[in-house]
Amino acid sequence: MALRVLLVEDNELVTDAMRVLLEAFDHEVLTAPTVAAGVACCVSHRPDIVLLDLTLPDGHGLQLLARLRAAGETPPMAVALTGHDDAGTLARCSAAGCRATLLKPVPTRELIALLATWEAEIADERAGADARSGSSAPRE
Repeated sequence: MALRVLLVEDNELVTDAMRVLLEAFDHEVLTAPTVAAGVACCVSHRPDIVLLDLTLPDGHGLQLLARLRAAGETPPMAVALTGHDDAGTLARCSAAGCRATLLKPVPTRELIALLATWEAEIADERAGADARSGSSAPRE
């Protein structure tokens, strides 16, 4: 099962490298360079997972999750990507709802392993949602 992954990252080199990596594992990759663009993409494309840089031009990456909640949206599964591994940063990421926090440069094997672990969980959530709605049509 391919995941729909939103990468919220303002560095084009990082974005391009992550896209190549994720697409090599058959994931659909969406990108957004800012918090605002990430919120809009979450609402319009419903990604399974968001990989979230914490330092973005228009604010702190965790604001994306807060803005979605404030708008009545359920945030997707989130993974924080940061250059800071202090206890405060890790605690803020966890409190905001991040399932994991990965230190940059992103450990690619760990990221791919996490995504593989979560694929079954996400597939179960999709199946449950389809059963509740009476739909088995693929997502757009």
